[in-house]
Amino acid sequence: MKLRSPSFRNNDFIPRKYTCDDADINPELLISDIPPETKSLVLIVDDPDAPKGNWLHWLVYDIPVTEIIKENSIPGSEGINDYNQRGYGGPCPPKGTHHYHFRLFALDTMLNLGSNRTRDEVENAMSGHILDKAEITGLYSRDA
Repeated sequence: MKLRSPSFRNNDFIPRKYTCDDADINPELLISDIPPETKSLVLIVDDPDAPKGNWLHWLVYDIPVTEIIKENSIPGSEGINDYNQRGYGGPCPPKGTHHYHFRLFALDTMLNLGSNRTRDEVENAMSGHILDKAEITGLYSRDA
């Protein structure tokens, strides 16, 4: 499985539009080579460079099999991020350049957890059901 974005290249800077400094909406993501037996997708967006540890920016699960996650969309059930909210919370580093990992998982099942789940709940439910995964990493800095 492959994941890319028309908004930024892997290991390149994420445009301001997708951050807390502007519209704070999710970028478009393009998915290819999805395993044929996939029943749902899970997207986890986090920042391991955050001062308090690996900061969760977006958690979406039970995404129907698709080749595109559109900009400014809600593609599935949203969990609670580390802003203690549902939905996308874009890059917003206090200082320095941070890495934002967009990790996509293909599952052989729907999780059917309902909304407002935590990362631990989703990751526990995913266990034993991951068929494939893909990742794209974006950078963002507010120091410029």
